[in-house]
Amino acid sequence: MAESYDVIVLGSGPGGYVAAIRASQLGLKTAIVERELLGGICLNWGCIPTKALLRSAEIFHYINHAKDYGLAAEKITADLDAVVKRSRGVAKQLNQGVTHLMKKNKIAVHMGEGRLTGPTSLTVKSDKGEEKLTARHIIVATGARARDLPFAKADGKRVWTYRHAMTPPEMPSKLLVIGSGAIGIEFASFYNDMGADVTVVEMLDRVVPVEDAEISAFLEKSLKKQGMTIMTGAGVESIDVGAKGISAAIKGKDGKVAKSEFSHVIVAVGIVPNTENIGLEKLAEMDRGFIQIDPYGRTKSKGLWAIGDCVPGPWLAHKASHEGVTAAEAIAQELGNTDVHPHALDRNNIPGCTYCHPQIASVGMTEAKAKEAGHDVRVGNFPFIGNGKAIALGEAEGFVKTVFDARTGELLGAHMIGAEVTELIQGYVVGKTLETTELELMNSIFPHPTLSEMMHESVLAAYGRALHI
Repeated sequence: MAESYDVIVLGSGPGGYVAAIRASQLGLKTAIVERELLGGICLNWGCIPTKALLRSAEIFHYINHAKDYGLAAEKITADLDAVVKRSRGVAKQLNQGVTHLMKKNKIAVHMGEGRLTGPTSLTVKSDKGEEKLTARHIIVATGARARDLPFAKADGKRVWTYRHAMTPPEMPSKLLVIGSGAIGIEFASFYNDMGADVTVVEMLDRVVPVEDAEISAFLEKSLKKQGMTIMTGAGVESIDVGAKGISAAIKGKDGKVAKSEFSHVIVAVGIVPNTENIGLEKLAEMDRGFIQIDPYGRTKSKGLWAIGDCVPGPWLAHKASHEGVTAAEAIAQELGNTDVHPHALDRNNIPGCTYCHPQIASVGMTEAKAKEAGHDVRVGNFPFIGNGKAIALGEAEGFVKTVFDARTGELLGAHMIGAEVTELIQGYVVGKTLETTELELMNSIFPHPTLSEMMHESVLAAYGRALHI
């Protein structure tokens, strides 16, 4: 007889395991089905281990610039194997943490390949055989994987996805990165700091194209200053893989195709949702493989929900976690819990962070998008060079930009580039969630000396009141 639950979550990434925890907190009998590792891609092969790699590269960068801080450091070398070992250790620790959270919250874990047999039933295949599970509600949280290029299939030797780039068989001497989104730029930054000669090729007219145009321009200038070759408006036409490297035919902005030699290539051109072969064919409406949902995560089939990277973007871990909580609360409400009041996801209030050097963080509309939406805007910019803490840190590169509706004072968007901006952005996220205007931000007291003072100054600058520029 099939084991029965209130909620089954298919997939244990940051969306899935958080959904399971919230469901359990709400008194629902909950299970998770996972085919590989608890914590999913983000925890084991994405967000967390890449930050561990980037931290090592950042320390290496600082040591190599010890003179700038009045210090002396000689004969500093990087041990790539040790750097990777540390990263994998971090991932293992967090994987064990999720295992603990499942036990703590009394969530049943079924390891194996899950396949839906209906909107509220599935089978789990493992080495031990097949088991049948049923639930009153199922949440699909199967995530996504790296997209291959037809002419550049990943082999783990010369052609890498992000997963190969995290456990490299060797240090690349000359690296080609195809794609300048967050993943591509983060690995470009890591390997550049570690000593590789890095070239980034981006088909669109600027790097990190989802960001504000001023952020993109600043980053490109910074990356070039660090020694990277940046090719925008360009595309890789073909790749020939040899025993000792690759030859790439790259079509430049001028339309001319030239061949260049590299030791390795990282393909970072987007993701493919893991939605095939799991029984969704007649159960959900799909668009390019992504499950279509309502603002709470419901699919077209009653009892079947979906969250995270297998639904429309942005494809970010924190968005997946938020969706997981929303779906769990909406399910509890449907099952009679009158104490929960789920809120639909506000896609305009999802922060984005890129952990390159310098860091990038943003929330809400870019200046261009705000104008396209019909807003008359007020824009404030404040540079890191005008901030005492940034100068003291030796991190005077970057700026903070805020975009307001000129008529109402509504904060429409915020965009930052520079040291630790991935930590600062949440201040603006909270402000937007509280529907703050420029007056509340102007009247807030920011501590001194901190980098956060630049947020205040940027707001003041939008209204001609900046104090330190």
